[in-house]
Amino acid sequence: QVQLVESGGGRVQPGGSLKLTCAASRGTFSTLTIGWFRQGPGKEREFVATIDWQDRTIFYSDGAKGRFFIPRDNGRKMVYLQMNSLKLNDTVVYYCEAGSGMKIKNPPPGRYRYWGQGTQIIVYS
Repeated sequence: QVQLVESGGGRVQPGGSLKLTCAASRGTFSTLTIGWFRQGPGKEREFVATIDWQDRTIFYSDGAKGRFFIPRDNGRKMVYLQMNSLKLNDTVVYYCEAGSGMKIKNPPPGRYRYWGQGTQIIVYS
């Protein structure tokens, strides 16, 4: 049974960077696709980025392309979300989810076997 734990949230000014971590506290990612999603107050959760652990295929939402990156660490069983050039509207809660049935391209959120509790990002001016 995989358990996911997100960390790395915090406060940053526009244009700044943050690096989020999604760690598998139990189990491994070996057969899973891992996705980052985000959700603002009163809004639906939306897709940000995915990575297939086995073949390393990566896909980004249009809003994330060129600003966010989803590297991984094999040894530490972690997936990251490196966020650069942050904007005020990036102020939301970020979640990682994982599952063997997750599509790489634009997967719908909230449908997978494993998920974390979320981590808050606040971009303030």
